Amino acid sequence: MRKKLILSDLGRMTENAFKEANKLPFRIVLDNIRSGNNIGSVFRTADAFRLDQIVLGGITAKPPHRDISKTAIGAENSMAWEHYEDLPAHLRSMQQEGWKIAVIEQVEGSTMLEDWKPSSNDKWAVVMGNEVKGVTQEIVDLADLIIELPQFGTKHSLNVSVCTGIVVWEYMRCTGLSSLNA
Repeated sequence: MRKKLILSDLGRMTENAFKEANKLPFRIVLDNIRSGNNIGSVFRTADAFRLDQIVLGGITAKPPHRDISKTAIGAENSMAWEHYEDLPAHLRSMQQEGWKIAVIEQVEGSTMLEDWKPSSNDKWAVVMGNEVKGVTQEIVDLADLIIELPQFGTKHSLNVSVCTGIVVWEYMRCTGLSSLNA
């Protein structure tokens, strides 16, 4: 019989140790996300994979926020984040600092997720779009890469927090960083 692990068995780092630990050169960028619950879920995913930062843009809510806290369950305190009203301008400055900007969107000539081959030597900022309208065209236009997730059902999109988890895991799988050392 297998013993289910409890929190004390997991040996997780403290919030302070997390803040000091090495992070992956990967940022999640949220472009006008309406749902605080989705935002909180993204915070939790970013914490789980020890990502560098979350960038919140436009109308995206920011901590402290009841719905973010409900799903982040504390990750809003451990994760570094910044908010920018003018998200395109901030993304352009990130590009000047060497960050590659990828947008998750359905566009002509997009790269399917399974064909994305990120290098662990590159710094990636991946933009997730509004639950209804997707990523704004201005941001699509400035992106270095447009990634599309394959879908085979009747719906044309995935929930933004689910999509974030899939993309982050694919990055981890491709770069060989699935066992990030402290």
